[in-house]
This record gives sequence, C-alpha cells and structure tokens, in this order.
Amino acid sequence: MIGVAWAFSTDRQRVPWRTVLAGSLLQLGLGVLLLKTPVGDLFFAVMRTVVDSFIGYTMEGVRFVFGALVDTGFSIVVNVLPIIVFSGSFFGVLYHLGILQRLVNVLGVVLSRVMRTSGAESLCAVANLFVGMTEAALVIRPYLEHMTRSELFMLMTVGMSTVAGSVMLAYVGILGGGDYAGHLATASLLSLPAGILLAKVMIPESELAETLQGGHADVERNSVNVIDAAAEGAIAGLRLAGYVGALLIAFVAMIALVNDVIGSVGGWLGAPDLTLQALFGIVMAPVAWLMGVPWEDASQVGSLLGVKTVLNEFLAYQELARLTEAGLLNARSAMIASYALCGFANFGSLAILLGGIGSLAPSRRSEIARLGLRSILSGSLATFMTACVAGLLL
Repeated sequence: MIGVAWAFSTDRQRVPWRTVLAGSLLQLGLGVLLLKTPVGDLFFAVMRTVVDSFIGYTMEGVRFVFGALVDTGFSIVVNVLPIIVFSGSFFGVLYHLGILQRLVNVLGVVLSRVMRTSGAESLCAVANLFVGMTEAALVIRPYLEHMTRSELFMLMTVGMSTVAGSVMLAYVGILGGGDYAGHLATASLLSLPAGILLAKVMIPESELAETLQGGHADVERNSVNVIDAAAEGAIAGLRLAGYVGALLIAFVAMIALVNDVIGSVGGWLGAPDLTLQALFGIVMAPVAWLMGVPWEDASQVGSLLGVKTVLNEFLAYQELARLTEAGLLNARSAMIASYALCGFANFGSLAILLGGIGSLAPSRRSEIARLGLRSILSGSLATFMTACVAGLLL
C-alpha cells in the first residue's frame, strides 16, 4: 500500500520516511496490543458491553416511538438509523461539557510528537475518531484557511480512512453487535496512523506549517445547557440519519437498475447472471487476497470493496451481514472485510468534504476539489493497509 502511495507521490524526494516508519510501527503496535494481548481482550470486552448497552438504550427510545414494530424483525429504519440519532445526542452532550475537546487535545499532542505532524492536523486527525469529517474540521476552524497543501490533504485522507463514533455504532448494529464493536473500533484506530503516513507519502510537506509547534482544539458552544445540547445533537443526528436513509434508498434502487441493464447485456453475451457486484468482485479480488482473504472468498470480499468505494459503506456492511448470516463467507474473511470497509472513502463522502470543509474555508474549496480523487485513493489504501494488519494478526 505504501508502494502504491509512493507511485502517486507528488514529490518523492521529500517523503518523510521517519513519519512513515513511525506510522507503520504505531499501527502494527496497536494491532498487536488490541488483537494479541490481554489488554486487547479487556478492550473488546469493554467495547462489547458498552456498545451493546448503547444499542439497548437506543431501542428503548425506538420502542417508545414505534411500539411493536421493534419486534417484527430487523430493518434499517428501526434498528440502525435511530442509533445515529441517539449517538448524535450523546456526543452533543460530551461536546457541551468539553470532554471531547479535552480528549482530542491530549491525544493530538501525543500523535503530533510520535508522528511529527503539525498541531492542527494532529488535532483534526484525532477528532475524526469521534465525529464526522466536517465536525472534525470545526475543531481547527481558525487554522483551515492557512493550512499547507500537505496538511489539507492529510485532513481529507484521515477523514476518508476513519469513521465517526456515531456511524460506527450503526455499523455494529447492522452486523449484529458482539465482537464487531471491538473490531470496528480497532479498525478506526489502526487506520489513523495509516492515513497520516500515506497522506504524507502522496503529498509530502514542502512548506512551513503554521502550527508546527502545536495547536489547540476549541469549538464555540452554541448550546445553553446539557438539555439543549442533547436536543441539538439529536436533531443533527436525525439529519445524518435522513441523509443515510435517502442514500440507501437511492443507491439500492440504482444498483437494481444497473444490474437489470448489465444482466440484459450479459444475456446477449451468454452471461445472464452478470451483476455490478460480480464485476466489482472480479476487479477487487486480488486486493482482497493480498489482505489475507482466502482466494475462494476473495471475489465476495472484492465485491464488497467495490460497493463501498463506488457507492456507500452502509450498503457494503449490509451485504457483509447478509453473506455472513447465509454462511457464504468464513468468519476470518468476514472479520478482514469488516476492517477494510471501515472508512468513509467513497464519492459521496467527497461531496460532504467539498461542501462541509469548503464552507468553513471558502478559499480552499477548489483545492479540495482537485485533491478529491487522491483522497479517496489514499483513504482506501489506509483501510486496506489496516485490513492487511488484521489479516496478519487474526
């Protein structure tokens, strides 16, 4: 993955190999710690308990609103989207109390010293573990207009290679909870250093960063108290849930349309069962195999990677859950796939980046657009790199 990033580097002479080495060792070290030690066992147990409890609290609210619909079987509207609403409310309270800002500041300082990145980009990178791409950019809003091109690209890459806490909970809900809570949290953590190092390989720093000696995360509080913060967070979560629901309806319908067309064309060529997913599987199967997926499962996992990149990671996770439940993927392949899918690197996210960060720093909008396709590539490479580490250790 590093070799692919180097091949697309804008200045191979300036690649910061110390940052690359530090990021690789940090990713591998975190992987060993969380997947091969008693500390990791404790982490997984805590995550499983916390996330399952969180989903249970959400279902109490859902049951109050929807009543008996909760018990009629799994559905995205009832079992997944409400998790985004409640988690939005929960994180809104944490922001109001200043807890998230303090945590981001502490972890940002540590990351900056280990990876030798600037204060602003380190803070934004850490914030992406908890909130969405636009919300993470708000943490460093005063610095956005003056960030270097390399810093801006790293901000975009880490946003593409990690997932917000609220959305991660929804993924866990789709996959049925259990150990997936620990695995997806681990995936996001491992993709953080991977995203940083790959961004610095593809667009090395060639200017003097304004916050090279540090920065401070601070977000203006618009809420007047905890109740107001919870309400505002719930409304923001509802907007995100509505966005996700609308995309799922549109994309599933679009896939059905495209598959119908491809099937008709395939029928003329003697392949009436040809689908978009099958084409993705053919193209991405070698990538899945390199991650450690057995060849017999590689086309299935490759199909998931294609769906996630071209369409949406929610669709990919939903298909992963279906394949796992039907016994069409072995457990190890499913776990590796869950790591590879755990990121926002797709064209829909690029639109969010362009609209969200572009509105915060209007003078950088055209630059964000020019870096967009590169950020999808670097974000995808980061999650693939994380899946490789998982494939090595699982």
